[in-house]
Amino acid sequence: MDAVKKVLDRVLTVVCVVLFSALVLTVAWQVFARQVLDSPSGWSEELAKYLFIWLGLLGAALVFGERGHIAVDVGVRRLPAGAQRVLAAVVQLAILTFAATALVWGGYRVVVLAWDQNLTGLPVNVGSLYLALPLCGVLVAFYALHHLLATATGGERATVLETDRDAV
Repeated sequence: MDAVKKVLDRVLTVVCVVLFSALVLTVAWQVFARQVLDSPSGWSEELAKYLFIWLGLLGAALVFGERGHIAVDVGVRRLPAGAQRVLAAVVQLAILTFAATALVWGGYRVVVLAWDQNLTGLPVNVGSLYLALPLCGVLVAFYALHHLLATATGGERATVLETDRDAV
């Protein structure tokens, strides 16, 4: 599972860099067309909006996989190691449940509802752009399962110290 996570981390990093680059170019074109050419482009605004959504969701999944998300664990660090593991497992199970129900299942329902809607500025349908939700849910669920198993087997600490983050 660690090998799959490493490959997934690399792929997600490349995808996020490409999405960010495309977002910068799209917004730069939008500003140039509006300010210099005095002819705003409608497609660039729509594309920038959806690039930002995809970047935000995939970037959030990547940060979650790296355990770089915000965690208030001052109280947890004072607990014994066994209690830290149990609490970490409960948190990962809650995240897994949220990812499966809200992101995967709810995202799938949104995709189905919006599949036949067309965008005015781009030659794609809205449903295909909403695929970011269930995809992000699958990624977060995978990472939560990975963290759950790694914490349970002792391959990962229940809490991440700042020195651990620097090593990653």
